[in-house]
Amino acid sequence: MKLLFLFGATFVKILAASRLCDQDDGPSLTVGTLTGTYTGLQNSEYPGVREFRNIPYAEPPVGKLRWKPPVPLHPSQSHHHSYRFPPSCPQYLTSHLSLWNANITDFSIPTGDQSHYAGEMAQTTAEDCLSLAIWTPINATSKDKLPVGLFLPGGSFRAGWVNRSQKHIIVTMNYRVNIFGFPNSAGLEDNDLGILDQRLALEWVYANIEAFGGDSSRITVWDHSAGGVSADVLNFAFHDDLLAAGFFLMSGAAMRTFAQGDNALQTNFTYVSKELGVPVNLITNLIGHHGDEKKKPSLFFRPSVDNKIIFQNYIERAEKGLISKVPALISDTSNEQSSLIAYPIDNLTQGPNKTEVDRGTLNDFICPAFNSSNVREFNNLTTYRYQYAGNYSNLTPFSWMGAYHGAHLPMIFGSYNLTGGATDFQKQVAETMQDYVLAFLEDPKDGLKSLTWLPGSSRSGVDSSIVRFRAGDVVVQSINASDVDVACLGRGHYNSHP
Repeated sequence: MKLLFLFGATFVKILAASRLCDQDDGPSLTVGTLTGTYTGLQNSEYPGVREFRNIPYAEPPVGKLRWKPPVPLHPSQSHHHSYRFPPSCPQYLTSHLSLWNANITDFSIPTGDQSHYAGEMAQTTAEDCLSLAIWTPINATSKDKLPVGLFLPGGSFRAGWVNRSQKHIIVTMNYRVNIFGFPNSAGLEDNDLGILDQRLALEWVYANIEAFGGDSSRITVWDHSAGGVSADVLNFAFHDDLLAAGFFLMSGAAMRTFAQGDNALQTNFTYVSKELGVPVNLITNLIGHHGDEKKKPSLFFRPSVDNKIIFQNYIERAEKGLISKVPALISDTSNEQSSLIAYPIDNLTQGPNKTEVDRGTLNDFICPAFNSSNVREFNNLTTYRYQYAGNYSNLTPFSWMGAYHGAHLPMIFGSYNLTGGATDFQKQVAETMQDYVLAFLEDPKDGLKSLTWLPGSSRSGVDSSIVRFRAGDVVVQSINASDVDVACLGRGHYNSHP
């Protein structure tokens, strides 16, 4: 199933460009798109950046549109001030302690005055949430044709990187999650609504980004964790109509087993719908309280196989060539599972069982990345990989966490010194990582070659390589892929703290 944006791409580019409001006496903060005209603001901390914090890309998914595929917006010339970030899509703040709500809360959604472990729906979330935000160099115009990174989801982006480079645009977006994004209902025609939200956001960006100074032919879909899985899902689901020039998959890939049939727990939706009516906060809190109290049946709402958007066997599809032919950058951190395993509240000094952490890191991150690289190599697709191994006291509350899940986000987004304490070496690592990612955004196929980073391939008889950032006192180095992947083949020990 494919969603088609309402407007032809050529017409969009001409009209949107013609409505860009350039000014001779200062930066242009007003941009026209096919779905409205938006006035943004100049970033107060980074004056070289302008930002548009709230631009809807779909009709609000409320009322009769709840649990329906996203609906494209109609053409409009209405003017809007894009000064405030939109609410995140409905999410529950568990009452159970975790590293995310007790120690590394900068990665969490903003909660306002609400506790990070409130045991209630976040007050900063709402059902009308399908919007995106855009950061550009302050004087970018439609003539600049800058590369674009579309990040799914937003949440920890800082303007410092755009301010530093002046060579790229970043877009972040919201999409539906949990029961609203993946209802798993036998009575619905489409259950992977969150993926369809992402697709429509990509269509909107493709149709309108040149008005902001972007290049629609150089959009990299860039994602982290579940977002990385989603991006790779798009890679397969829309392989013949992609709209993207490349993928940057951070700690997530489609090479895993998705729920299907009885395992999809379609009875969960029936259970929830029988319990109460329609208010979004009641639905979100019912599911959240149910999980916090460990009631039965367990309620899970997650991507599930429908063989339209999410498929049963990705290796089989790749072997048939049903995968997009664009380059990909695949990355992981060296100790992913340390921040995802059960919170070791009884022994925060020593941390969780290392064997269990390593097993989760391999099963959920390293080996899916290894498998993704293999199927891409089978299709002769350009693929780069890196591993981040940094461990900094201003970002890592406990030394045993190492390079935990999400640890490389503040390095690339430029928020690594948000709470202070960053070292000169940390700044050097962060800026090096930013330079490498920017090279990929500028030219996904060949940009990294200018930095002596060659795509991985073992077909020539030479072992594939991976770039590793910040191991010990080394900023960046090239390592043999087998140093990371050998444990996936059952032939060695995995080193989570290189």
